[in-house]
Amino acid sequence: MTDIIEILKDSVIDTARLIPFLFATYLLMEFIEHKTSEKSKAAIGKAGRFGPVIGGLLGILPQCGFSASAASLYAGRIISVGTVIAVFLSTSDEMLPILISKKVSPRVIIEILAIKAAAGIIIGIAADIIHRIAKKGDCAPDIHCICEDEHCHCEEGGIIKPAVKHTLQITLFIFIATVILDTVIHFTGEEKLAGIFVDIPVVGCAVSALVGLIPNCAASVVITELYLSEIINTGAMISGLLTGCGIGLLVLFRTNKRNIRENIGITAILWISGVVIGSVIQLMGITV
Repeated sequence: MTDIIEILKDSVIDTARLIPFLFATYLLMEFIEHKTSEKSKAAIGKAGRFGPVIGGLLGILPQCGFSASAASLYAGRIISVGTVIAVFLSTSDEMLPILISKKVSPRVIIEILAIKAAAGIIIGIAADIIHRIAKKGDCAPDIHCICEDEHCHCEEGGIIKPAVKHTLQITLFIFIATVILDTVIHFTGEEKLAGIFVDIPVVGCAVSALVGLIPNCAASVVITELYLSEIINTGAMISGLLTGCGIGLLVLFRTNKRNIRENIGITAILWISGVVIGSVIQLMGITV
C-alpha cells in the first residue's frame, strides 16, 4: 500500500509540472486559430522552416514539458514534423539534472548537449525537406484536427475555455499513463532494466535506443546512471538519450491519433537516428 501511495504521489507531481506547458500550448493554438488572419497563419507556416533549429536548441533545456508541447503543436499543425523531431531528439529530460548533481565536468555536459542539439537540428531539417517534397499531411494547419477528435466546440467561450478543456483532457491521460508506467517500472525494478545492457552488450546502442523510447523519466535516469557507472559507453548512452523524449511520444499518439502511421514513422526515425548516431560514435571510439 505504501508503494502504491508513493507511485501516485510521484505521478501527481510529474503530471502537475506539465500543466503550465500544456495550457500555454493550447492557449497559443487557440489564439492562432481563432484570433489571427489567414495571412498571419501563412507567416507562421513559413517561419516553421526555421523550426528545427529553434526546437533543437529549446529541447536541451531540462524540462520534458517542451516535448509534450511540441507534440500538441504538431498535432494541430502549428509546427512542422522536422521541428517536433528536433525537439524530441534534443530533449534532455532528467539527464541534465543528474549530470549536474553528480558534479560531472561542464565540458562533458556541454558536449553531450551539443551532440543532442546538433542531431535534432540536422535530422529535423532533413525530415522537413523530405516532407515538403512528398507533400504529405491530411489535415489543415489548425486546431480543428484535435477538436474533431475530442468532439468539442472550441468556437464557444473564447480561447480560454477550450484551452482549459484540452489541457485537462491531456493531463488526465498523461496521469493515467504515468501511473501505469511507474507501477510497472517500480515492481519490475530498474536493476532488471539495467541488466539488459550488460547481458546483450553487442547491441548496446539498439537496446539503449529502445529503452529511451519508454515514455517515462526512468528511461533517461537509468541510461545516465549506467553511463556514469561506466556500464555502458558513450555511444550507447547517446543512443538512449537521443530517443528519450520524456512523455512527448505519449502525447503525440494521444493528440495525433488520426495519423497513427505518421506517429509510428516519427518513432521509427527517433530510434533509427539514435542507433545510427550512437553506433558511429562507438565505432569511431569517441568518448565524452
